[in-house]
Order: sequence, then structure tokens, then C-alpha cells
Amino acid sequence: MESHEIDYKISGHDIQYVEVELDPDETVIAEAGTMFYMEKDIDFQTKMGDGSDPKQGVFKKLMKAGGRMLTGESLFLTHFTHKGTGKGHVAFAAPYPGTIVPISLGDLNGNLITQRDAFLCAAMGTKLSVTMNKRLGAGLVGGEGFILQKITGEGMAFVHAGGTLVEKELHDETIRVDTGCVVAFEDSIDFSIEKAGNLKSMVFGGEGLFLATLKGTGKIWLQSMPIKKLQKELSPRGGNQKKGSRSIMGSFLES
Repeated sequence: MESHEIDYKISGHDIQYVEVELDPDETVIAEAGTMFYMEKDIDFQTKMGDGSDPKQGVFKKLMKAGGRMLTGESLFLTHFTHKGTGKGHVAFAAPYPGTIVPISLGDLNGNLITQRDAFLCAAMGTKLSVTMNKRLGAGLVGGEGFILQKITGEGMAFVHAGGTLVEKELHDETIRVDTGCVVAFEDSIDFSIEKAGNLKSMVFGGEGLFLATLKGTGKIWLQSMPIKKLQKELSPRGGNQKKGSRSIMGSFLES
């Protein structure tokens, strides 16, 4: 299915939103619960699937929906269609502080790989599916990056990055980052989860047991504050409270 052509405007600073402009009968699909506001002629329907294949049977829709559940996302997507004349507008808000990234899938040969919770909305005709990390064992143990989301199409897609967004273009290069800090990358990039140094570094380094390794040629998008890190820092045992307990003596004094 050919993707709808949509115009958009991103507003805000720390917590952004994207306003999508639709012509009559144009549609944008979005994660459930992300809608910020919409004008009166915008009709919305919650559907099982992205609508990229109108002839798709119920069984295939259930299989795709099951895949979305593996990523931790809702079983359903919401379809917003402009049913009036002229221009219609609907806006979608980021779920937590960060940056909304507009990506033209047509400029990436139609394919983008993202972390599980990165997708926000996209033009109708965009296909959402699940892809697995090639290195099964490391992905399972590493906790991040085993189940990824694949976004396919020719139109605009919008993903959300927590904190500060970093966009890089690799030229037959390799970069290693915290597993949760990967937002998205082109499918030409080889992505794997690997052990983070020796045993001492893994236990006392504070960087976790695994790192994500991205190598090859293509674009990658990184985030400085993934939602799991934010939740950890805001938790009663996170942030500054844990800094005094990083040594064995600190842990003993707190007990």
C-alpha cells in the first residue's frame, strides 16, 4: 500500500508534540494513548493492525498483534482520518521529556529498526512488524535489544528519543553504547549485544553487564535518557541516594 503524504510541525522543547496536517481522506496511525488534540472533522478508529494490507485476514492480524505484544506495546493502533474538507489537524504528544524525530522512510530505502517503545505515529501505509536480534543468547541476557520493531514504508514516521537526541552517520565504523540508549538505526547497520569488558568492569563499572554494538554504514539515532534510566533515577532507591552506597562500606552503613 502506498503511504499517504502528510505535512507536520513539531513544537515544544523539553516535552514535544507533533501536529500532523491531513488532506481529506488522509490517515495517520499512532500508538494508543498518544493523541494530544484533534479538530472536529478528524475521525478516529482503534484497529488491530497498521492497515498497510487491507486484504489481510483476521489470523494474520492476530499474529502481527501478538508480535506487538512481545514488544510491550498495545495490541491496537489508532487510525486518525480527515473526513472533512480543506485541511485537518491532529497532534500527538511525546510520552516523556525528549525529542520527536521525523524520519522519511523513503530516504532510508524504506526500512528502519527501532527500540520497542520508540514509535509514536506514521503516515497510513506504514507497516509495523517485529524483528529479533540475531544473537539470541546475548539479547536475552542483556535485557535490551532482543526484540526490536521494524518500520517499513515510503512516507513519514515519527519516533521519540528520551533526553538529548544524537544522530550519527557511520561509514564502515563501529560504536558501542548503553543498550537502552539506542533509539533507531537503518537496517544496513549490524546490531548486537555484547559483554561489557572483564568481570571487574561488569560488576563495579556501573555501566551494566552488556553494551550495544552498532557497526557498518548508515544512520543511527541515540538518546541520552531512556525511560528505564529515568524511572530508575526517580525511584526511591535511585539517583543520589544510591551514590553513597556504591562501595561495600556504603552498603554496610545503610543496612
